[in-house]
Formats: sequence, C-alpha cells, structure tokens
Amino acid sequence: MRSKINNLFRLKEHNTSVKQEFTAGLTTFLTMMYIVPVNGFILADAGLPMEAVITATALITIVATLFNGLWSNTPIAMSVGMGLNAYFAYGLVLGMKIPWETALGVVFLSGIIFLVLSFTKFRIWLMTSIPMSLRIAIGAGIGAFIGFIGLKQMGMVVANPSTLVAIGDFKDPNVLLGTFGLFIALTLYSYKIRGGFILAVALTSIVGWATAIAPAPEAILSAPASITPIMMKLDIVSAFTLALFPVVITFLITDIFDTLGTLTGVGARANLFNKKEGSKDLQKTMEADAVSTIGGSLIGVSTVTAFIESASGVEEGGRTGLTSVFTALFFIGTLFMLPLFKAIPSNAIYPILVVVGMLMFSELGKIDFEAEDFATKAGAFLIVVLMPLTFSITNGIAGGFIIYTLLKIATGKGKDLNAGIGAIGLISLLVFILG
Repeated sequence: MRSKINNLFRLKEHNTSVKQEFTAGLTTFLTMMYIVPVNGFILADAGLPMEAVITATALITIVATLFNGLWSNTPIAMSVGMGLNAYFAYGLVLGMKIPWETALGVVFLSGIIFLVLSFTKFRIWLMTSIPMSLRIAIGAGIGAFIGFIGLKQMGMVVANPSTLVAIGDFKDPNVLLGTFGLFIALTLYSYKIRGGFILAVALTSIVGWATAIAPAPEAILSAPASITPIMMKLDIVSAFTLALFPVVITFLITDIFDTLGTLTGVGARANLFNKKEGSKDLQKTMEADAVSTIGGSLIGVSTVTAFIESASGVEEGGRTGLTSVFTALFFIGTLFMLPLFKAIPSNAIYPILVVVGMLMFSELGKIDFEAEDFATKAGAFLIVVLMPLTFSITNGIAGGFIIYTLLKIATGKGKDLNAGIGAIGLISLLVFILG
C-alpha cells in the first residue's frame, strides 16, 4: 500500500514522505477550515439556506481538493473563494437585485469559459496584456470591497443620509463583540498562529455565548443538512444575456488572477511549477480549478478557487497531491458540525472578512506609484476606490480600465495599449452602457 502511494504521488521524487504530507494536510485544513462557516453566513445573506450552504461548502471543498490532489498532484487545496463569494452575495444578489439562482448561472458560465481557456494560452496572454500595477490594484480593490462589507455587517460602519456612511454604535453589545473578534483575529495573525482565523472565530463565539449575546449551541454534531434546496437550482438561461456578460467576464478575470496569483505564491515557496514538468502540473491545477467552479455552481455555491492558505501546508513540507488528499479527508469532519457552525455569532464571522480584506489590500504596496505614469495611477486608484464605493467589483474594474485607456490615448501613449487592454476596455464600456 505504501509503495503504491509512493508511486502515485512520486513522493521520493519530491523528497517527501507520507508522514510529512499528513502533517502538511492537517496544517492546511486548520488554516482554511474557517471557510465553511464564513461562506455559510455570506451566502445566507443572499437568501440561500445556511444549512444547505454549509454542507455544500464542505462538500465542494472535499471534492475539489481531492480532485486536484489526484489530478494535478500538487499540494493545493480548493474551496469557495473569498472575495467572489462576497461579490456574489452583496454585489449581484443584494446590490444588482439578481436572483441567486441567476447568480449561480453566472458562476457556471464563467467556469465553462475558464475551463475552455485552460486548454489554451489565453490566460498567459491576458496576464501579460494587463500591466502588473492594474493587476495588483484589482486584488487590492477586492480587499477593500470585502473589508468594507465586513465592517458594515459588524455594525462598525452604518448608513448615514448626510454623509453616506458613519461610525456605528459602540454601545451595542454585538458591535463590541465584533470589535473584540477583529482584535483577536489581528493579534493571532500578527503572531502567525496556525489556524488563527478559526481560533479567532472560536474565542469570539465563546465570549458571545458566555455573555448571552448569542445563544450557545445545544449540540455540536449532527447529520449533514440536505443540499436539495440549492443543488441544481442555477438559472443559466437568465444568466446568458448581454446585460450580464460583463459580470460573467468579471468573475472569469478575477478567478484567473486569483488562481494564478495563489499558484505563483505557493509555487515559489515549494519550488513548484518551475520546470517543464511543473508547467504541466500548473496546467492541470488550473483545469481542476475550472472544473471545481462548474461543480460548485451545480451544487449551489459561488466560484471555487485555489486557496492561498495552501502555503501553510507547503511551509510544513507538503510537496505533492497527497497533502491535498489529506486536507480533503480532514474536511469530511466539517460535514457533521452544522449545529456548532449555526450557533456561531455573526460578529464572530465578519471580522474574518475584514482581516482577509486587509491582507489583500496590503498588496497595493507593491505598486511603485512614483515610477508609474499618470494613466496607470488613475486607473489603479479608480479600481480600488470604486469597488467598495459602488459595491461592485465589475464597476471598479470597468472604471479603472476606461480611464486608463482614455488617458493613454489623450496623452499620446496609445502605443502602450494592446489587444488585451482593448478587449477589457470594450467590455468595461458595456458595463456602463448596459447598466
């Protein structure tokens, strides 16, 4: 049995062992376990049944991570992507008033296009077409977007008719609980505690239960909830319209950037994807990502993507798909933790959005604004600020690329533009023309 595992995952070739991969898989699981309850709360805000979403999130994490481990033999775990799940719930369903069934159709279509493009050189062409600074700005803008959502849901930021937004009521016990949770999450991350996010959720929940801010769970374990209320409920026909085409492209572009960014970062730590064989592994990981997104939309969750938390397992020595297999097996336990997840106070969950948003936004520091021309500065600025201010990743990307393109032309630097920028600029115009 051990020899079969060694041969299947090429453990000796990657200078690793079953024990080392087991430890790495457990570490990855602990660092990303938070996604199951967090995604349940986010998609529940969009009207999906929380019980079904929690089960579906656990299921797609298990299946996608296991599939990637066996298909690509890389230590990359996959689950519902942070950022796009927030955009799905708060941007599309609540913001644009799109039924969640249609929003799932959008996810499905973006996954189909991603899968087709995974077999071409399009992703490389797209990445090289868009200036690095604008790519970084997209990630930072999404960070600002989900950070703002977290603060809003916690009650730390509230609507105000005079100033649009204002500070929340810090005499409210729920706001105080969220503030405590945010402090704990930031502190644990500062100390680089493994599994810090799920530990922060646990500590904040215990405080919430002990102070009667939220009712304590009556049970810890139960049978998994049915996913029937959300499985195969996607509305592809309604999503397949010209008006929603820019939204489909937004999901596609964001997923491509997110996946390649994660794989590049994790790959650098583990020396993956460098040689010719590594390029093949990268290709197969991208394919697994696309297939998982399609599968996720079918069972009722938003875009599935590679998780940057996979880096924690890589730091523990994970080098092959066996790490992913172990991670998937650990996630089976989350299928039976529904009563515990449902009892978690919402303000123990939303601080995690703020911290994830902060981490994504911090990438903005990689842009050398002194060296960039004004078109790039203006484009990056609008991408970042329009996402939270308009509650839309689509509007942020569109506004940024339109001003970037127009300023390049107006300042006589039209030669800096290429077909990729032109295509995105055209789609960006459609965003505003189609409303």
